[in-house]
Amino acid sequence: MRKTMMRGAWLGLMVIVVGLCVLPGAAQKPATSSGMPVFQLDPAWPTLPNNWVVGIVSAVTVDKRDHVWILHRPRSVAAELKGRAAPPVLELDADGKFVNAWGGDGTGYDWPTTEHGITIDSKDVVWIGGSGVGDDMLLNFTLQGKFLREFGKARQGTGNADTVNVNRPADIFIDAKTNEAYVADGYGNRRIVVFDAGSGMFKRMWGAFGNPPDSDPPAGAGPPGGGGRGRGAQAAPALDTEGDGAKYFGNPVHAVKISNDNLVYVADRSNRRIQVFTPAGKYVTQVFINRAGPSAGSVAGLAFSPDAQQQFLYAADYGNSHVAVLDRKSLKVLYQFGTRSAKPGDFQGPHHIAVDSKGNLYVAEVAPGNRAQKFLFKGMSPAPPSNALTAEQLAR
Repeated sequence: MRKTMMRGAWLGLMVIVVGLCVLPGAAQKPATSSGMPVFQLDPAWPTLPNNWVVGIVSAVTVDKRDHVWILHRPRSVAAELKGRAAPPVLELDADGKFVNAWGGDGTGYDWPTTEHGITIDSKDVVWIGGSGVGDDMLLNFTLQGKFLREFGKARQGTGNADTVNVNRPADIFIDAKTNEAYVADGYGNRRIVVFDAGSGMFKRMWGAFGNPPDSDPPAGAGPPGGGGRGRGAQAAPALDTEGDGAKYFGNPVHAVKISNDNLVYVADRSNRRIQVFTPAGKYVTQVFINRAGPSAGSVAGLAFSPDAQQQFLYAADYGNSHVAVLDRKSLKVLYQFGTRSAKPGDFQGPHHIAVDSKGNLYVAEVAPGNRAQKFLFKGMSPAPPSNALTAEQLAR
């Protein structure tokens, strides 16, 4: 993977990411039931101290104070800039100002070889996972970076039937109602696995369509993905383009989120789809994103709009460098924005996505993008904005 970096301020020209057809009085309010959300790039976000640079930006999340947390990979910073590499965990306040930074190797825990996912639960516990070979654990820290506990152990994962370790987990979501940790597991396994968030005790797990993930699919049963360590991870058959798609999760199972109405949304990245389940793992429905598009991996990150009904679902299209805006209940794709370029407001490898309480979007980009971007919620539009991608653009 090409090692590039972004400078701390990520300054660029203002790029209007959406059209000007904003309803009067709608700006600065969370999404409502009428129209489609409108976004505009914030070119001055964020600001970092010490002339720091970041490498591959794998994840972004927002805590209950609207502080934004960025996880990046310092080891991916170019050799000549290693001395300026920021710590892997960066905390910014609601205005984008730097608050704190920490992370990396320490005593009593196994820091991931490849930083990948971060989330902050309702108890202000920071959860971190990695996608490197041997990253078979989840780590808990305080907001200040004090180590709390480790679930699983590095290099101990045994596959999809393992009830103690994960295997290169991609994302974590903590259900505050039940104190359960849902893990998109991941690059080595092909499952959703649920643990008690306090004790780490195994609760349940499932695969695509709610099937048991008791073993990797046989060779030829699913599309290629992240190259995990499981028995079927090296299979590279053709992508399913009709019907219900593959019977198994692809590799990686990349994101998991739970809506306010208690539905579990899973990003099955290499199968180009979002599958929806009950918390017990019963399959509900699915939607494909850019199924016939030129690049695989079209569903990487997921986030909901902040209104109580969570009317909109946002999906980061890693393979095609778009963000898709969906009506969450119907799973209808309303529009997509962003093209593949280094220009501010476009994307190169959008990987994970988050939303704050005001409806602003945050997108983390892996290589070659190596940056995080903020898109301000500017209100609602009665029609797709002027920058919504056409069918011709989506096919490129």
